[in-house]
Amino acid sequence: GWCPLSPAGSPTTQIFVEPPWMPVVLWDWVTLTCQGSGTASATIWYKDGQRWGQEGPNPLLVTEIGTSMFYRPSSGCSPPMMVLDDWLVPQVPVQALLEGNRVTLRCQG
Repeated sequence: GWCPLSPAGSPTTQIFVEPPWMPVVLWDWVTLTCQGSGTASATIWYKDGQRWGQEGPNPLLVTEIGTSMFYRPSSGCSPPMMVLDDWLVPQVPVQALLEGNRVTLRCQG
């Protein structure tokens, strides 16, 4: 792929989204935070496989659909964050879920 793995071989960079719902819906205001080893100034944001720039100011208005991720040289790429635009978009909390857990779902439309 276009995004190199971390030196350890697996991605350890993470995207945190506030409010904590995934996928992100077009025209939502969100605050994105990239967390991983290394300095924040080394963070690069990729959108749809293309370099988009440095980690930007927060909060931001999501104005384009696609897939975004952050990259830090010392910890690799984050998992992808999808932005959707559809009549109805089911969203789940960002937290990890295990079988048997109760979960609240949200539907944006």
